[in-house]
Amino acid sequence: MAATDFAAPRLYLDRPLTRGARLDLERAQANYLLNVLRLGPGADVLVFNGRDGEWRAQVQPEGRKAASLLALEQTRPQTPRPALAWLFAPLKHARLDYMAQKAVEMGAGSLRPVLTRRTQAARVNLERMRANAIEAAEQCGILVIPEVAEEAKLDAALAALEPERVLVFCDENAPVSDPLAALAAAPEGPLAVLIGPEGGFDPAEREVLLARERIVRLSLGPRILRADTAAVAALALVQAARGDWR
Repeated sequence: MAATDFAAPRLYLDRPLTRGARLDLERAQANYLLNVLRLGPGADVLVFNGRDGEWRAQVQPEGRKAASLLALEQTRPQTPRPALAWLFAPLKHARLDYMAQKAVEMGAGSLRPVLTRRTQAARVNLERMRANAIEAAEQCGILVIPEVAEEAKLDAALAALEPERVLVFCDENAPVSDPLAALAAAPEGPLAVLIGPEGGFDPAEREVLLARERIVRLSLGPRILRADTAAVAALALVQAARGDWR
């Protein structure tokens, strides 16, 4: 795979990318390039849309407040969407923003909010979550924007899992043991990681989860972790044991 260029700014544009295409920018994007970064005519910008790979484009100012980009050449081919699904009980805004960004950085291909009996927030701002996913992808050289699913109750979210998917259940009541060994012994197939709310799963929910087939009950160690910290820890373990880090 071609090396990622971290020197040039990157923008997500939801439009086709082809050689010679003129790409009109939204006002906020033009302002960012012209007035925040102070880029002049012909400056390089990297653009991606999640479908056509990454492209080098040049800034074409149109006054002080407007600009377009001219697509010149593809710098990296499109990568496939990661198979890893991240299921999580929503948190309040700032910490949910953090979790969404870190999940994208850690290789999640889909973000699936799950409502449990102890969930702190009953509604999720999906547009805000998608904006956080896009920001993380722009900053970290990621070429795919994860799917953002609507919130669903726990039983519906579990029923919607693909039959071949293995559920990694991060359970604060699980016996403390080697998590990498547990993941290495898990059945083959794509993984879904489930992170519960701050108050944990209630006994009835835990019983339903443990009755499932193709499940890995995972301990994250002897310490009590906040939900956003647990998400990063769990995704790091999954990537190390079964993901694209190997």
